[in-house]
Amino acid sequence: MSDHYKLRIKFQKTGAIQYIGHLDVMRFFQKCLRRAQIDVCYTTGFSPHQILTFAAPLSVGLESFGEYMDVEVGTITSSEDVIERLNAASVPEIKIVSAKLLPEGAGNAMASVAAAKYQVEFFEGRVPGMFQADADSVHARLDAFLAKDSIPYVKEGKKCTREVDLRKGIFDLAWDDEGKFLTMTLDASSGENVKPSQVLEAFLKETGEELLENALKITRLDVYTRINASEENPGDLIPMDEVGSVF
Repeated sequence: MSDHYKLRIKFQKTGAIQYIGHLDVMRFFQKCLRRAQIDVCYTTGFSPHQILTFAAPLSVGLESFGEYMDVEVGTITSSEDVIERLNAASVPEIKIVSAKLLPEGAGNAMASVAAAKYQVEFFEGRVPGMFQADADSVHARLDAFLAKDSIPYVKEGKKCTREVDLRKGIFDLAWDDEGKFLTMTLDASSGENVKPSQVLEAFLKETGEELLENALKITRLDVYTRINASEENPGDLIPMDEVGSVF
């Protein structure tokens, strides 16, 4: 038997907790794991710490129904037991929804991130005119936007600005007629990360509009990894909790 196991924990982050930063979420889970009496493995050395990694950190002010944390443990009971213990030690705004045992050799949560799916709504009074048009017009403009070979966008950093092509990082973009919101699946890897606000800024620029400040309510629905990738084939996107098995 192995002397340690790698678990992938999926959790939701909603309500007031959306205003808590990533470092505070990390510290919360360090305490939560201890309170839940999970047999967490620690690093060796002068200052040992729990062996856990998180997938793409969530920006402050965003809710999520698909956050991920990988943790190494010395012993395991069952997925159900781990979920129950962690939820009992957590708060209502952070809910654990699944626990999977990762296969040997599986990449950690942070390194495995390929994409993320979002739901994007506009706050009242900040809806661009384009999205107040009839549904057929919205769909037609989005189709034309996605048909472009490239979508240039200038990213402004602390030290410099650079132009990037957003098109290759937009995997899916759709308008929900009834709910009046957008869903989009975007590249979330460390090298080519695309944000929902960047996509909307680029789209509205083509319609002659600007995205108003604080106009968006963004919810992350899930985070994805890639399987079956090769030099010739980019592979398939699957939710990160589809890696591993219930134990």
